[in-house]
Amino acid sequence: MSRTVGSGCLNIGDVDELERTSSSDRESRSSLSGTNLQTAQSASTSTFLTALVFNAAVFGIELGVFTLIRPYFKAIYEPLTYVPPPEKRIQPLSRNPFLWPLAVYRGDYRAIIAANGLDAYFFVRFLRLMAIILVPIWLISWAVLLPVTSVGTSVAGLSGLDKFTFGNVAPDKQKRYAAHLILVYGFTFWIFYHIKREMRHFIITRQQHLIERTHAKSVQANTILITGIPKKFLTQDALFRQYNNLPGGVKKIWLNRNLKGLPDIYDRRTEACAKLEAAETQLLRTAAKLHLKAAKAQSKASAKGSAKSAPSADIESSPIQSAETEVPESERPTHKLGSIPFFGEKVDTIRWARDEIVLCTKLLEEGRAHIRASDERGPAVVDAAPGDEEEVNRDDDDDDANGDWDFRGDSAVDADGNPRLRTSDVGNAHALKAHQHVANAVGGMAKGTVSGVARGAEAIKGRVVGGGGGKEGEYPPMNSAFVTFERQIAAHLAVQVLAHHEPYRMSNKYVEVAPVDVIWANLGLNPYEQKIRIAISYAATAGLIILWAFPVAFVGVISNIHTVCTTASWLAWICKLPSVVVGIISGILPPVLLAVLMMLLPIVLRLLARLEGIPKYTGVELSLMTRFFIFQVVHSFLIVTLSAGILASLNDILNNPTSIPSILAQNLPKASTFFLTYIILQGLSGVAGGFLQIVPLIIYYAKLILFGSTPRSVWSIKYVPRSVAWGTEFPGMTLLVVITLGYSIISPIINGLACATFFAFYQLYKYLFLYAYQQPTTTDTGGLFYPKAMGHIFVGLYVQQICLWALMVVLIVITAGFHMIINNSYGPLLTALPLSLQIAPAPSQSAPAAPAPHEAEEGLRSAQRRADLAAEHDEESYGYAHPAASRPQRTVWIPRDTLGLVCGVVVGDRHAVMDESGKVDVSGGPPDMIQ
Repeated sequence: MSRTVGSGCLNIGDVDELERTSSSDRESRSSLSGTNLQTAQSASTSTFLTALVFNAAVFGIELGVFTLIRPYFKAIYEPLTYVPPPEKRIQPLSRNPFLWPLAVYRGDYRAIIAANGLDAYFFVRFLRLMAIILVPIWLISWAVLLPVTSVGTSVAGLSGLDKFTFGNVAPDKQKRYAAHLILVYGFTFWIFYHIKREMRHFIITRQQHLIERTHAKSVQANTILITGIPKKFLTQDALFRQYNNLPGGVKKIWLNRNLKGLPDIYDRRTEACAKLEAAETQLLRTAAKLHLKAAKAQSKASAKGSAKSAPSADIESSPIQSAETEVPESERPTHKLGSIPFFGEKVDTIRWARDEIVLCTKLLEEGRAHIRASDERGPAVVDAAPGDEEEVNRDDDDDDANGDWDFRGDSAVDADGNPRLRTSDVGNAHALKAHQHVANAVGGMAKGTVSGVARGAEAIKGRVVGGGGGKEGEYPPMNSAFVTFERQIAAHLAVQVLAHHEPYRMSNKYVEVAPVDVIWANLGLNPYEQKIRIAISYAATAGLIILWAFPVAFVGVISNIHTVCTTASWLAWICKLPSVVVGIISGILPPVLLAVLMMLLPIVLRLLARLEGIPKYTGVELSLMTRFFIFQVVHSFLIVTLSAGILASLNDILNNPTSIPSILAQNLPKASTFFLTYIILQGLSGVAGGFLQIVPLIIYYAKLILFGSTPRSVWSIKYVPRSVAWGTEFPGMTLLVVITLGYSIISPIINGLACATFFAFYQLYKYLFLYAYQQPTTTDTGGLFYPKAMGHIFVGLYVQQICLWALMVVLIVITAGFHMIINNSYGPLLTALPLSLQIAPAPSQSAPAAPAPHEAEEGLRSAQRRADLAAEHDEESYGYAHPAASRPQRTVWIPRDTLGLVCGVVVGDRHAVMDESGKVDVSGGPPDMIQ
């Protein structure tokens, strides 16, 4: 997504304005003359007006351009009108190009659930919520607080916008603070009401989503991931016995294995497939150009009366073998094998890629054969501990069918605290019936046969069974496994039960895990190692937040170069430079430097979140949301605010540390001008830039020209809509909430600006998620980012109340208590499905009936659906096996029929064409894609 929308770049555009404001504040607290003080305050008001006019002009220009070009660039502005399957496409925005604002306003944001899932829906709802919350706050605060702080009262040194701030109440009119006190209590309880209401709506909506029929029947909804499994439980047999008593029982178990070099071989094969696609397409393009050149030459010869017949220039009718033979050896695609670019052995790319694919496929099949042999042999379920009174015989069907495994008496655990498994001498009818059911379901599991319960993907996914003493094989199991249940409620019960009697063993369990959401490298971590990783990760995050202040401070110094060259005599020469040069140094260079810093930050924080050992990409984004929000609040709000307040009152704080709250309450309003300009920047330039999307528009055509050489690359550019990363998108909006709430009483002018900004962002993102963006359904968390956003609202309340410390001690306690109540009451309901909802899955919401298609079109769609269903069945058969241990070779997609080109390489030409000039175009996805 273009970072025109969000916090990454937009919060830096007026950094120089902030520093000018901070400079003015410091001057007002020093022994400068009254003339300089007045100049500084006038500059503060002038800065606000300049920002307002400039951003309003940008807003109008960008929306005007968007209005004119939108109908001609649907790939950027309305891809969801043609990219999804016909039954999921949305109607065009507006036939009249000038009425699109009305169409966006009338659009129903609830339709985002069907288009982009609950994460996108709750993000847009959060923006709508903040606009609703701020409407009465804006109207009441402007009607009450603006007159209270500006009429009949004044404080020396405050003028312009500063007259409407909390600090403009004269010492002899302290009773006026009663208005602030009453309103802050009223506004806080108004926010409490909406938080409670929204949390209830979130829980109901999420639970309805979980039990919706289509989702409830999916493999993702019925599978859990367990990590930290002890070695004695690392068999499918042991895990089956552990969880099969839950409602419906266990359907399938996947043990995660240490595949050693297989993932690298799998990546090598995928890379070779990509190279072969590019090389074959280039070869066809060269052949097409040679055909075209020959045709033109023949045409000229024919015009001169030549009797020679012209060769056909139709590349589509020529076999691929003709391209192989007609293209000269010197024009065939080549590359070098060295790890350093332009160095190494030069090879023919097509021949090399074919050989590489065949070799890697052979190596993968050999490794998978070892895995199959290990699965069929399998280790013992549990090794018998020394001294057991009765040894478990895995080869005895009667013992397995009629025995009752239990933990009883003093011998329930051995000397090391490990559980003993014993056969019960006392059977009862219920136990015999239950174990007879297990024996029938396992289908001869004790004899080492493949379980009948484990259906599909027989190549990799046989149950681990077999006699004791078997070797673990070349690819031993790691300490994690996926367990798929027959019923959804069983999966949610499994993640809530205490699975093991030792600390940290089998304690980390995850539900709603999609195969594409798994971080395979984090599945084999020791529980204690993961705890250490968490500590290191957050310590590194804290250190990064602290150390990041130095480069940011340096950028701030550059933006405030006027004050620096005046204060530091050895830099006085900078002030003597031409005004244009000084303006570039202070106005253009700082935003550019800070933009680079902010671009690097999410990358580093995401790596730290992954270092934590989280096994899901969505979990990494949830962790990143917290880290990035903390960073944004510290650097984009607290440091800016405190620099204005602390630097202006540093002497008073050093002389009287106990007066810090009251001193800050008087001086923090001095940073309000910057945040007013920041809100304006976001609400005007940010929103208009989000509609125009000029950067994605340029990148789209640049990529199409520079990188659109193969069918797959063309498809990814033209038919894969953009998406957003919630870990960085949400904090940009919640930072606005913190700023608004923090200054809602101190500088009430911000309330109206923030209300308009959130309303504009609400309209923008409603449009983007209905027409332009498409979030992957397999990585949707069901809205789990929303409760975190509610927590960020509390951060804004705490900041507001701490800034008004002298008046807010009681309210801080009330807010903290309400925060605890919300967490305690709704926290357990965020992820788990309660027993009270173990009912039949809710029916899917029916979509509006589509017009009856043409018979031929309907036949084509039916064929497409059958192909997709077959591909989906194959995909589900792989389940949660690692791609290197299960997935076949990716189809080599080239723009013509080349089936059977070379033995061992799967190729296809579905949806891909090449014209006579060698230009590649596609009309759909790759042959191996599930639509």
